[in-house]
Amino acid sequence: MDDVDRPRRGEFAELKQLVERQLRGPVADHVRDQVRSQLSRWTDPVAKHERRKKRVAGAMWFFIFLGLLLGVVGAVIATGTAGIEATLAGAVVGVFALGSFALGIKSGGRLRQLNRVVLPSAAPAMPPARSAAREPMERLGDAERVLADLLRQLSSPRSSVPQDSVEDARRTGVEAASALREVAGELQAVERARDMAPSADRAALEDGVQRLREQLDAGLEGYGTLIAAAGRLVAASSSGGPDGHALTDATDRLHGLAVALREIFPDRR
Repeated sequence: MDDVDRPRRGEFAELKQLVERQLRGPVADHVRDQVRSQLSRWTDPVAKHERRKKRVAGAMWFFIFLGLLLGVVGAVIATGTAGIEATLAGAVVGVFALGSFALGIKSGGRLRQLNRVVLPSAAPAMPPARSAAREPMERLGDAERVLADLLRQLSSPRSSVPQDSVEDARRTGVEAASALREVAGELQAVERARDMAPSADRAALEDGVQRLREQLDAGLEGYGTLIAAAGRLVAASSSGGPDGHALTDATDRLHGLAVALREIFPDRR
């Protein structure tokens, strides 16, 4: 009996090893790719913004429909039955209907604000890993996402920050990101020229690469200052009653930084 079971146990062991190899190989790679793809779609700023708009639109129509329904019910109660109790019940239902309409109108205003939000456009392909432009462009992508989220917070109905300043900062961020990507493209072109040039000409081209990299670093530093100012405004506006002068000063600073960031690349407007 043991002699019969021993080959079977060996076959089961081989089958187990085969399954484990498959799970460690193409199957596991496929699962990992699927998970990464799903996470990328879930965390993408554009997809998140669209999901937020759908939630707000759904809430708006729900409250409007509920208000209409309660209004009809209240009218039926008030007019269909005589007596003080029926009148009071109709009035109470009417109050709930008005409250529901108010929430629907508030959600509609929020939806209009979300529709006005301009998200950063999709970034072009990243520079090669060996390029001096790769690391700045990775930082720029992260900075764009952070700034977009901060400005979304400042655009909320409960924010007391003037929307002109928020829109000015948003336009400035888009313009600066576009200018920085132009510089990154020029840097890569100079790098390709340097790699193909004779040895005697490479030093001058390398100096050009360094100057363009310095421009990228200066632009990203200005972009980071703009993010810091927006972050301070978000913290101040959500602290439960910020000091009015401090909030005004922070808003003025945000506007001034937006103007200064444009001037980093005066010839690229």
